[in-house]
Amino acid sequence: MARFDSLSGSESPDSASAVVTGAKRGRKRGNPNGNHRSLVRDSNDANAAPGANGAPAIGERRSSVSKPARDFRDMPEPSPKKKKKKRTGAAQALIKEAPTPDNDDAAAAGASTRSPSPVIDFDGLSRPVVGTRERLEEDDVQKEARLARMEGAVRTLLECVGEDPDREGLLATPERYAKAMLYFTKGYQENVRDIVNGAIFQEGHNEMVIVKDIEVFSMCEHHLVPFNGKMHIGYIPANAVIGISKLPRIAEMFARRLQIQERLTKEVANAIMEVLKPQGVAVVMESSHLCMVMRGVQKTSSSTITSCVLGCFESKEKTRNEFLSLIGVNRR
Repeated sequence: MARFDSLSGSESPDSASAVVTGAKRGRKRGNPNGNHRSLVRDSNDANAAPGANGAPAIGERRSSVSKPARDFRDMPEPSPKKKKKKRTGAAQALIKEAPTPDNDDAAAAGASTRSPSPVIDFDGLSRPVVGTRERLEEDDVQKEARLARMEGAVRTLLECVGEDPDREGLLATPERYAKAMLYFTKGYQENVRDIVNGAIFQEGHNEMVIVKDIEVFSMCEHHLVPFNGKMHIGYIPANAVIGISKLPRIAEMFARRLQIQERLTKEVANAIMEVLKPQGVAVVMESSHLCMVMRGVQKTSSSTITSCVLGCFESKEKTRNEFLSLIGVNRR
């Protein structure tokens, strides 16, 4: 085997070994040819500043204090960026020449007074209709007139079922029922912002918060009979937390109106999501419906479970299962 006593200035034993080592590393890294990229990377590693013992310095670890305490898989996924379609010159000219609609002023005024949420209106009311605002803004005379109309309707119902509204036991029933119905539906007049009342605090907390077994009473809008049960509410804050008593109050506000359980569950979740803006919200409700117990199929032991999960509870199965496990719904 021939041996060279001297090497050219561009090569040396160290550089030759570096080339061989770089080629081997290139093959180990999935580069079978050990090409120029691996050589450049190894050259950069060799030129790195040595550490205390002469070894290459290790990059500093990032502090984990600012990171969420939850599993990294529960981090909100970045929304994919939409590719902008390039418009041709003709299309851009048409857009520039398009006439402005006449209702721009109305749209601008509406944008300043209405919330984009379908759940909460600009003044904090939820799902408001014409009758909601009339009832909220009426004076004492109008309240008395409303109550009198309701009493007359109840008296008519009593007569239609074959009863005597003038007998002793039913004399005050129309008034009592009218007042009771106004109480059962008082949620129409309540304001989300007044309920929250600024009880949102920046605590830097990012662990799950759950309020379970909230008793809920509502009125079935199909038969005007009650349904009642328990609601479980959980959320993962994005630094801000809400006073825990506000969650049952929000549930009570939506329950005190004519409802169906599916909508009630969804409205509570959406309202909390809008007011608090957490990483995610989960609401589960279990209830018994008198419209199914007293009439129709008459199954007294049946119960109905509905859920609404938003944010990380919807996208992360691990987080959703943790919530269901803590409230005891997915017990086996």
